[in-house]
Amino acid sequence: MNALLRWLDHRTGIAGLMHAALYEHVPGGARWRYVWGSTLVFAFVSQVITGVFLWMSYAPSSQTAWESVYYIQHEMQAGWLLRGLHHFMAQAMVVLLALHLMQVVIDGAYRAPREVNFWLGLILMKIVLGLSLTGYLLPWDQKGYWATIVATNLAGIVPGVGQQLQTLVVGGSEYGHYTLTRFFALHAGVLPGALVAFLVVHVALFRRHGLHAKTPTKGEDGTFWPDQILKDAVACLAVLAVVLFLTIWPGLRSEQGLLQVLSSSHPGDALGAELGAPADGATPYSAARPEWYFLFLFQFLKLFQGYGETGELVGAIVAPGAVMLLLFLMPLLGHWKLGHRFNIGMLGCLFIGIGVLTAQAVWDDRRAQWTNDPGPEAGTAHEQWEASHSYLEAVEKAEFQSHRARELAREFSIPPAGALALLRQDAKLRGPELFEQNCAACHSHVDAEGHGIAAKDPSAPNLYGFATASWLEGLLDPEKIATAAYFGNTSHKDGEMVSFVQGDEFKALSADQKREIVAVLSAEAQLASATDRLPDEAARIAAGAALIKDQAGCTNCHHFQDTGSLGSAPDLSGYGSREWLLGMISNPEHERFYGDKNDRMPAFAAGENIEQHRLNAQELGLIVDWLRGKWFEPASEAAHNPAAE
Repeated sequence: MNALLRWLDHRTGIAGLMHAALYEHVPGGARWRYVWGSTLVFAFVSQVITGVFLWMSYAPSSQTAWESVYYIQHEMQAGWLLRGLHHFMAQAMVVLLALHLMQVVIDGAYRAPREVNFWLGLILMKIVLGLSLTGYLLPWDQKGYWATIVATNLAGIVPGVGQQLQTLVVGGSEYGHYTLTRFFALHAGVLPGALVAFLVVHVALFRRHGLHAKTPTKGEDGTFWPDQILKDAVACLAVLAVVLFLTIWPGLRSEQGLLQVLSSSHPGDALGAELGAPADGATPYSAARPEWYFLFLFQFLKLFQGYGETGELVGAIVAPGAVMLLLFLMPLLGHWKLGHRFNIGMLGCLFIGIGVLTAQAVWDDRRAQWTNDPGPEAGTAHEQWEASHSYLEAVEKAEFQSHRARELAREFSIPPAGALALLRQDAKLRGPELFEQNCAACHSHVDAEGHGIAAKDPSAPNLYGFATASWLEGLLDPEKIATAAYFGNTSHKDGEMVSFVQGDEFKALSADQKREIVAVLSAEAQLASATDRLPDEAARIAAGAALIKDQAGCTNCHHFQDTGSLGSAPDLSGYGSREWLLGMISNPEHERFYGDKNDRMPAFAAGENIEQHRLNAQELGLIVDWLRGKWFEPASEAAHNPAAE
């Protein structure tokens, strides 16, 4: 072995290099405050290693990026651990950068003759922040997609070259495949390469000038080996331990416990880094926020809201640029003792300001979670509470979409068109979006506790639980039929149906007879939640059908099975079924429904010219299926389908 080492040293001179590296002079001996540079190098090496393994499974295109990250997070053996280490180590690098910068400035290690090395350190800091920014988009989920749009829009306000710069970064006029590939090239190629190049020069200049110790030193001079290297190694292990802790933290907090989560079939559902629903440019994401270490900039920009483009320019370009210029001027100001104190004070104020703005951003977003609504009379405070409430709702919706995307991908596998195609065919996800866009101007869809989609100015029945037994009981209740939940805000409030239900003839029916009518109408809807009960209610359904045809007088206006005629009121045959609802929404003025008594409801797919339809067949089907509570549900959650109930 000795012979081999002598041969290697003779050919490479490695023994001399190792001696020079290990026995670097440390004035005053080893100290914990010197560990931050080494921990940063350790973090970067960790990022390179985990990044290379992630690269092996990552496919950078708009139809494969989310899908490949889903595979890493949820299917690949220990993929959640690999991704979690990469994700949280990136955040640890930002913290370590701040600590390293503070140590350098407080110790005066930025002053002559180390000015150039300090400037190199600032460039390295910008590169690391650039790596964080570009990495945010790569999962191609809603959170990263919309946050990146906000970030790149800021490039567009640079005077003179803003639009060209934004087009260059985005890869065109729209966010898509080219945006993703450019960010990936920057994240995995250009920026790491630049970081290595500047890091080599940074370390070389550090070696040239040596370690700068704050004077007077408190101990005897030493060398890196062994004391300082031991401290560096302990610090690196501590960083790794913190990152590992953050990776498994959700498992520690879960009710099942970490061991049970780890032994489950899908530990990536709880552990590692978050993965939202696939990016969808057609579905705005109001919960988009930058990573926590950029929140202060997000909050800072709010200070300039209302000042137009000039305000945006000052907040996004001028002010941050001035702060960065001051950082670069530190070595020049630090020539004097007073300048050095100014630099320390300025850096302290900068970090305090960043902390205050970050805390303010978190408070603004979480205000509704921690406080009660002060009410409209509170003015601005009420508006801020409402904004926070909207943000929390958007976060909850995003978590639901992410959860749903996993369920669908796991059950049906991801098609060649991508996971987004899978989501767009899902009634549970797409149905409420289409309802909100097309129906919620008049109809609400809210439960008894007010949860759901509420129309701003409801002028038509609440469709939550439409055609279920409970909904029909309300419709046939003399006390409820004329309320806002049914016909209260429509022209039918004074119509024949309300008069009939509130009239003596209908009131004369017994409670059992009314339940029989509800049973037969609910059976016509063939809802999944009621199908299992149909055999047990056959007698009641038959009795209800007889009542509708004869005694109750319903067929004086309605057609039902083989009795009555069309044209006066909605057909009760197949009432609430999928086919019935498709026809009703397509053309409510059809003789099978309201005919010329239709109250403002537009036709969404009337006529043979499909180009004039407001909704296509798939969109109509998704709304109808969602109203009827019919969608795929995993076995473990099928029993808790609130819409179906």
